Amino acid sequence: MSSTLLEVTRAAHEEVERLERLIVKDLQNEPATSRDRLYQSHRVRNTIEQIISTSHKLIDIYEDKDRAREDEIAALGGKSLTSANVNVFSAFYDRLKEIRDYYRRHPAARYVDTNDEYEALLKEEPVIEFTGEEAFGRYLDLHELYNDYINSKFGQKIEYTAYLDVFSEPGRISRKLKLNRQYHDYVEKLLDYLIDFFVSIEPLKDLERMFSKVISEFEEKWDSGKVEGWEGENQRKGDAQQKDAIIDLDFYSSVEELMVAGPEKLKESLAALGLKSGGTVRERAERLFLTKSTPLEKLDRKHFAKGLKKVEQNGGAISQNQSEDEKEIALIEVKIMKLCELLHETILRTKENVEKKHALTYDEIVQEREEDEIQPESESDDEDQQIYNPLKLPMGWDGKPIPYWLYKLHGLGQEFKCEICGNHSYWGRRAYERHFKEWRHQHGMRCLGIPNTKNFNEVTSIEEAKQLWEKIQEKQGVNKWRPDLEEEYEDQEGNIYNKKTYTDLQRQGLI
Repeated sequence: MSSTLLEVTRAAHEEVERLERLIVKDLQNEPATSRDRLYQSHRVRNTIEQIISTSHKLIDIYEDKDRAREDEIAALGGKSLTSANVNVFSAFYDRLKEIRDYYRRHPAARYVDTNDEYEALLKEEPVIEFTGEEAFGRYLDLHELYNDYINSKFGQKIEYTAYLDVFSEPGRISRKLKLNRQYHDYVEKLLDYLIDFFVSIEPLKDLERMFSKVISEFEEKWDSGKVEGWEGENQRKGDAQQKDAIIDLDFYSSVEELMVAGPEKLKESLAALGLKSGGTVRERAERLFLTKSTPLEKLDRKHFAKGLKKVEQNGGAISQNQSEDEKEIALIEVKIMKLCELLHETILRTKENVEKKHALTYDEIVQEREEDEIQPESESDDEDQQIYNPLKLPMGWDGKPIPYWLYKLHGLGQEFKCEICGNHSYWGRRAYERHFKEWRHQHGMRCLGIPNTKNFNEVTSIEEAKQLWEKIQEKQGVNKWRPDLEEEYEDQEGNIYNKKTYTDLQRQGLI
C-alpha cells in the first residue's frame, strides 16, 4: 500500500472535488415538488458525509504516523530512508511498474467520464423511513408516546388532539411527578423521536450546532435558577440549603449541649446527612454527635435512613444525585421545546389532519389514503400562481377552469336572480331549479310566513308569492264567511251556540 500512497492521495483529492461538483450541479436543479426537494436534500447530505469520510482518510495520510508517505516521496528523488544509495532510473522504472500493477489490480480506479454517473446520481431517490401516519414527513406520528403519556402517573386521560397541544410544554407537569424513572424514559423517547423526524425532513440543518447553543443557554439559566418548570431547583441552591440545615458540631462538646439546638433543627441536620431523623431529642443528638468524630462512610448502616446504601464523603450523595437527575431531565425538556419550536408548522398540520379524520367515515379515510399513495401531493407547490382563465369559467373539483363545452352545455352563462333569497344569483338552469329546495330559499319563505310547497316553484318575486298565497287561502275557504258555523246565538240561560246548532235545538223544543 505504501508504494501507491501518493496515488491514493491524489485519487482521494479527485474524489472530493467530484463530489463537490456533484453537490453544486444537484442544487442548481430546482425541485418541482416537496418530495423532490426532500430527495435532493438527502442526496446532498449523503454526498457531504462521503466528503467528510474521504477527508478523514486524507488527514490520516498527511499525519504520516508510520512515515510511509515521507519514504515514498524520498524514493521519487532517488533517495530512500532505508537505503542511502538508490539508482534514480531504476527507482523510476520500479515505480512505473508498481503503478501499472496497481491499476491492473484496481480497474475501477481509472478515470471514467462522469457525465453518465452524474445523471444517475442526480436521479437517485434515497430511502427515507417514514410511517404511514407521517405521510412522508407531512405529519407527526405520536400515538405510541400518547399511549405512554395517558397510562403514566404524570399524564392525564386526554384526547390525542389535546395531547398534540401539551406534549411540547413539559413545564406544565408538576416537578414532583417528574422525579421518577418513568418520566425520564418518556422524555428521552420523545426527544429521540423528534430528533429522528427532524433529521429526516431537514437533513441539511446542523442540529448539533443548534443543540450546543441550547446547552450553553441552559447552563446559564440553570445556574441562576431560571429554567422553565425548574425555577430555583439548581444544584447551587440545593447545596446552600443543605449547608444551612447542617449544624456545625465544632461549637458543641457534648450530647447535652447539642440537645439545646431543638428537635426540628436536629431532624433537618440528620436528614441533610442522610441519617435517620426519628426518635427522641437525645437519640437524635447522639446520632448526630457521632459524625463529629466518625466519618459518614465508617458509620454503622443502622444509623442511615432506609434505602440509603452509599454515601459520599461530603455527606451529600442523595442531594447531589437528585440534582444531577433534575438537571438531566430539565436539559432534555429544553431540547424538546427547541425541536417543537422548529416543528411548529408540522405540529399544526398534524392537529388539523387528526381533526379532519375525525369527521370522515372509514370508507372516506381508505379512499383518501389510496389517493395519497397514487398522488401523495400536488405536482407543484406554486398554488399562488394565477390560473389563466380569460373567459372567467367556473372552477372544477380539481381547482382548474371547467371545459368551455361543459360551460355551454349546462347554460352556466345564464343568470337567474331570486328576490326571496335576497337577490342571490344562480348560474345555469340546473342550479336555479335546485335552489328552491335549498336552505336559503326555504329560509326566505319562512320569513314571509308562506309554506315552501310545490305550488311556489318558479316563483322568485316576493309580491307574486304573497298574491299566490292569498289565492290559495281563498280557494281553500280559509277567509270565507260562513254564517251557519260562525254566527253566534244565545239562549235564555246565557249559553252560546252557532246558528246551525241553535236552530236544531229550537226545532226539537229543547230551547
